[in-house]
Amino acid sequence: MGREIAADIVIVGGGTGGCAAALAAAKAGRTVVMTEETAWIGGQLTSQAVPPDEHPWIESFGCTADYRKFRDGVRSYYRDHFPLTAEARSRGALNPGGGSVSRLCHEPRAAVAVLEQMLAPYENSGRLAILRRHVPVRAETHGDKIVSVDVRSLDSGDVAHLTGAYFLDATECGDLLPLAGAEYVTGAESREQTGEPHAVEGAPRPDDMQGFTYCFAMDYLEGENHVIDKPEMYGFWRDYKPDFWPDRLLSLTGVKPATMEPVRYSLFPGESGGFSLFRYRQIADAGNYVGGLYRGNVSLVNWPQNDYWLGSFIDVPEEEKEKHLRSAKQLSLSLLYWLQTEAPRPDGKQGYPGLRLRRDVVGTEDGLAMYPYIRESRRLRAEFTVLEQHVAADCRPDGRAAAFADSVGIGCYRIDLHPSTGGQPYIDISSLPFQIPFGALLPVRVDNLLAAGKNIGTTHITNGCYRLHPVEWNIGEAAALCAAYCLDRELSPRGLRARPEELASFQRMLTGNGVELAWPAVRAV
Repeated sequence: MGREIAADIVIVGGGTGGCAAALAAAKAGRTVVMTEETAWIGGQLTSQAVPPDEHPWIESFGCTADYRKFRDGVRSYYRDHFPLTAEARSRGALNPGGGSVSRLCHEPRAAVAVLEQMLAPYENSGRLAILRRHVPVRAETHGDKIVSVDVRSLDSGDVAHLTGAYFLDATECGDLLPLAGAEYVTGAESREQTGEPHAVEGAPRPDDMQGFTYCFAMDYLEGENHVIDKPEMYGFWRDYKPDFWPDRLLSLTGVKPATMEPVRYSLFPGESGGFSLFRYRQIADAGNYVGGLYRGNVSLVNWPQNDYWLGSFIDVPEEEKEKHLRSAKQLSLSLLYWLQTEAPRPDGKQGYPGLRLRRDVVGTEDGLAMYPYIRESRRLRAEFTVLEQHVAADCRPDGRAAAFADSVGIGCYRIDLHPSTGGQPYIDISSLPFQIPFGALLPVRVDNLLAAGKNIGTTHITNGCYRLHPVEWNIGEAAALCAAYCLDRELSPRGLRARPEELASFQRMLTGNGVELAWPAVRAV
């Protein structure tokens, strides 16, 4: 056994929810240890390299105060350290990348820097310990409580023994749940189970999960040749055509997710009048900087063409897991190679050899993100499960999502499911701005475990709108504040939720910490 670390709160997983949880718990005066599988904390924002997906009102309301500080911190990071043009510097709502997916598109390294800065006072003082490149390997339980979690260093192989009063699962795939014996579900529930209009017919499909994606960054240098070596699986991916796709996957033809109608893309803005894939998740706009700092705009490739859905790597044998991870990497590299060599151009030529893989942007040798972008995790069997009927616009004739008396936050996004490992195409449904019910963070049995990410009590369907950056942040923050509140008052989370006066007091604590619990009157998305 290696070193032993004791803390009030143990957070397994240092992604978006984990960072929010660590910050909230440390600010509340609690000692914290947080683990992270990769070299970068931040998850979706950093190691998975996904620019924030946010709702239309994010600049004014609809997130926690700490998430807003993170967003403000990203803008300050660029203003303080980068040679911005006068015009860019004058923009209050600076969008460093100029991407269209969000009002704040930025490079992963910027998010890493800001998160590190936000956590620095607590890590430097010793209140927070962060174990980077550590994975959970064992959990010890006694009755309905977790006693300890062992995590192994991916560098040295040494094992650290973590003990605490509360354990938060903020891993990308709900990895603590099976180790702790907590009840959970995976994949698609059946319509008979949930009554959801878009649930699958017949039996549930636990292996039917949304595809995942290995993102990568690239820029474009006209006249230069940056073609990568031909990927080993290029022949397979070049010829691959899904049944529900109008063309080969590696093409500039896709589908409108809501209708599955064919849609034509363009690579760059203004080409052929199609939607520009490069501009969509652009994370660096060279025009924002003086002195030719950036040789070209940088885009993050998280497109329909590199979603991988031929199999899940959750709850499968190690050999199968590695096969799917490798195949997903090969898909992303094959997409880049196809763009460089075969993609049709408006001038009648083929390929854009000037597309350059930016390994430095994601911090890896192969140029792919440190961790795949995970859309669907293991999910708690929770005290309360959010259903499509609670949040889908078509299910709510009054135009409001279901009101949850135990709200611990809010979120907003369409119910957006990407093609799945079970062969299902997109499911894209209008939803209403929603609340995050406290009961969805609580396991049905384990008393000192809280969900702190995409592993809350949602279904396959509602995970599609509860999985985005601001929502995951809010979930992690609420979980940590719950643990701190319960430690202060010698309560259990389940007991807290069951006592109306304590629940109301806890919700006042949340609002006092800048957590919004309800939406004003706004429209569906």
